[in-house]
Amino acid sequence: MSKPTHTVTDDEIIAIEGLAGQAEILVDRWGIPHLRADNQADLFFLQGFNAARDRLWQIDLWRKRGLGLLARDFGPGYLAQDQASRAFLFRGDMAKEWVSYAPDAQEIFQSFVKGINAYVALTEREPERLPPEFALAKTRPERWQAEDVVRIRSHALTRNALSEVLRASIVSAYGEATDLLRKNLEPPVVPGNAGGIDLAEVPVEVLDLFKLATAGVTFSDARLAAKLDEADHWVKLNELAEVVSEHTWTGSNNWAVAPERTDTGRPVMAGDPHRTHAVPSLRYLVHLTAPGLDVIGAGEPAVPGISMGHNGTIAFTQTIFGSDQEDIYVYETEPGNPDRYRYDGAWVDMEIVEERFQVKGAADQLRQLRFTRHGPVIFADAGKRQAFAIRSVWFEPGAAAYLGGLSSMRAKTLPEFRSAIRRFATPSLNHIYADIQGTIAWLPFGMTPVRRNWDGLLPIPGDGRFEWDGFVDLDDMPQTVNPPSGFVASANEANMPAAWDHDKTRVGYEWLENSRALRLEEVLGKPGKHSVTASLALQADVMSMPARRLQRLVKAIVAGSDTDLAAAQAMLVAWDNALHVNSAAGALSELWFTRHLKPALLTLFVPDPKLRALMAPGDVEGMLQALEQPGAQFGADPAAGRDRMIAETLRMAYRDGLVRLGPAPEAWQWGQLHHGYFEHPLSAIAGPEAAKSLDVGPLPKGGSGSTVMHAAYRPQDFRVTTGASVRFVLDVGNWDASFCMNAPGQSGDSRSPHYRDLAVQWAKGDYVPFVYSRAAVDAATVQRIALRPAAAGREAAAAG
Repeated sequence: MSKPTHTVTDDEIIAIEGLAGQAEILVDRWGIPHLRADNQADLFFLQGFNAARDRLWQIDLWRKRGLGLLARDFGPGYLAQDQASRAFLFRGDMAKEWVSYAPDAQEIFQSFVKGINAYVALTEREPERLPPEFALAKTRPERWQAEDVVRIRSHALTRNALSEVLRASIVSAYGEATDLLRKNLEPPVVPGNAGGIDLAEVPVEVLDLFKLATAGVTFSDARLAAKLDEADHWVKLNELAEVVSEHTWTGSNNWAVAPERTDTGRPVMAGDPHRTHAVPSLRYLVHLTAPGLDVIGAGEPAVPGISMGHNGTIAFTQTIFGSDQEDIYVYETEPGNPDRYRYDGAWVDMEIVEERFQVKGAADQLRQLRFTRHGPVIFADAGKRQAFAIRSVWFEPGAAAYLGGLSSMRAKTLPEFRSAIRRFATPSLNHIYADIQGTIAWLPFGMTPVRRNWDGLLPIPGDGRFEWDGFVDLDDMPQTVNPPSGFVASANEANMPAAWDHDKTRVGYEWLENSRALRLEEVLGKPGKHSVTASLALQADVMSMPARRLQRLVKAIVAGSDTDLAAAQAMLVAWDNALHVNSAAGALSELWFTRHLKPALLTLFVPDPKLRALMAPGDVEGMLQALEQPGAQFGADPAAGRDRMIAETLRMAYRDGLVRLGPAPEAWQWGQLHHGYFEHPLSAIAGPEAAKSLDVGPLPKGGSGSTVMHAAYRPQDFRVTTGASVRFVLDVGNWDASFCMNAPGQSGDSRSPHYRDLAVQWAKGDYVPFVYSRAAVDAATVQRIALRPAAAGREAAAAG
């Protein structure tokens, strides 16, 4: 592994109110903090303090966005987003909420936010500790309440409300087969319109509030300068295609290899959860040590504990599992009274909640939120006497994202771990497990509603005929323990057992295409011994399974006298289908598929450009099947029509490459197009010089959205948008021989040496050590921050 150089930051002693005993933060040379405390309450206090020390701007914005408090800091341009966020807050029984995650969850959250608040207080005494973003945005961090962490739901991942609305539009216009190019369904099923909804009457605007609630925070001079009478102009922050792309590409890989299949006789575990890339990274690597607890791994910096990693006895990691956790309900409203809806044969009042919003530069604003028995009203058309609401598992106790990790990170056996994952509601996950005794396991679980009389793929009436009947129990889900193959793996594919009765227990029909899963099975299934090194290579694997399938179609094309087509065909036929950063054929293949073949295919199937925009980014598996099994859309001779499209678009792509990449095709490189760039949210308003210190990149990058080294990109400029938020490979039992990566660095403070120090290694698919033992941590430490109870700390600082 490469060994970047780092600046060593001075050690310090800090006196802090709220600590019972001594504690310390040891930062290793790769920016990973190892937190040690004398007791667990102090440890979670320390975790909150450290999260604020390294990621204060990020977690402060996380809280303000989630609670709907942006307008107070940033003005009327954020009022609509605040209103949307508050529609999705948890408003249920807090007593049930706390115990959903762990018996001691409330105490842990209280300690955690006390630590955050202690650091905020420290920045008030020593303003130089504030990250520069606060000065740029002219705002300050705020104090937290323990409830803040768990009431926020809109940062989580659930599915498939967006898809239900999009499917209604596409199916009503072009039929079910066309919609498969937008989102393939597995197992194959024709979506049932059980409630007889007029699908053409489901407006795409139903998605606006939901998209706004789950969107990131954007900054622009115009938005920050918006006046109060312009507040409702700032509703559609993203083009629809961008939002759908993020949901489509968000995936992950994980696997565990049994000891009999490894060169050490110990299990090997790998995990690389994928999310939208950001600076700082969504996730944070941290090591938590106190009497009775010694865990290391990744979580989100705004929440306590970790959700993936190891505790010295067991290792655990996750990928998204395709449970359908949302439904769109359509209501008939009462004539003359749009706040009443028909339910079970009677008119029922919506619950109306008046919320107060503080707005910078303006008086407080009162806005009303409306709720049905199913959830928040997200769109209404009084003229058509219709209202639409979303029901989501978000509104159930225990559905804050990943917080079941407070229990699973403390398990020491498979039965304990299995019991703990009952607490994981959102997102639904493929849990992979390994322990030092050699056991490996796959356990998929999440809060999956039981739908007795519909399949969950289209909106349904909210009149009482279509109700959830509880949730699928863990005991009714499959599991795999120590399989004969010697490995377990997942990559967001449709992975229910072949004999699963989908009519009896509906889990979901929308998964990510299986390219990564097939590649994992191909590599892990090879004879011979596996190793940590092999897992590192597999996480950085750039073999494109879709390119293999397209290559077979290209071979059948007759180029004739067309020299450009013949040259392009020769490049692709001779290619090994690996999207290395320096691959010329890889550049041509992705340029062809993304900018030429896919648009031509979608234009053929969806002639209406407005509806075609709803298809983006398209389902890779659905599009490949349409090409491999051409239908009537291609003409009287479907295969010939398909071949003409392939030839025409490949010729265009080759000529496009000559313009973009130069006149010598043998010198083209995929990394000339495909690049990582971590753009800070404030760059748009920071000015060119400040933006240079905030942004990271560009960095040539291999892979694609269909390779194990997941690197999905936006088609307009090939910038990587989604991929591994962290990567780690664990030598189970010999923990100091493990490796990890976070990009672009661990810290969220642009002044830190750890803000961008891992970016180059990330782009190359490289790693840094992930040390665990006390001796290895001490040897790798480059900074020590000692925390002392206030009185003792002041004395120690004075003596020092």
